[in-house]
Amino acid sequence: MSPKRLYRTLALAEAVTWTILIVAMILKYAAGVEWAVLVGGSIHGFVFLSYALTAVIVGVNQRWNLGRIAFAVLTAIVPYATIPFELWLVRKGHLEGDWRREKTDHPADGNWVNALLRWFLARPVLLVSLAVVGIAVVFASLLVIGPPGGREA
Repeated sequence: MSPKRLYRTLALAEAVTWTILIVAMILKYAAGVEWAVLVGGSIHGFVFLSYALTAVIVGVNQRWNLGRIAFAVLTAIVPYATIPFELWLVRKGHLEGDWRREKTDHPADGNWVNALLRWFLARPVLLVSLAVVGIAVVFASLLVIGPPGGREA
């Protein structure tokens, strides 16, 4: 899977889970379906974390500056903002190219972040496994802390 396709998939998934969360909130507050936000929020939260990690990995691979990477992550906070941002990235050519598994003469390829990315890209099963475990640990930690605004009594 190319960086472009991976990013597009997660950007779309993030938007879809916003819809799930919004519908869940409507069900909770309009129809009294209390569990809807727990389920919808959990799905959205897991995909949010997955999108954020994907934005960082793809951003480093595509040599985005720190501001663009941060903005990519922040677009997940605004409902549906990942879609126009992804379209902008495509239009500007910021998602073109394959995974950078080899060091090049580019100045950024000499830093430790890019070296670490290349090392993990050479071991995709390990990268995916650590990503899934890392996301699950963060997700579980956030569940223990509780939802934004706290739990209702």
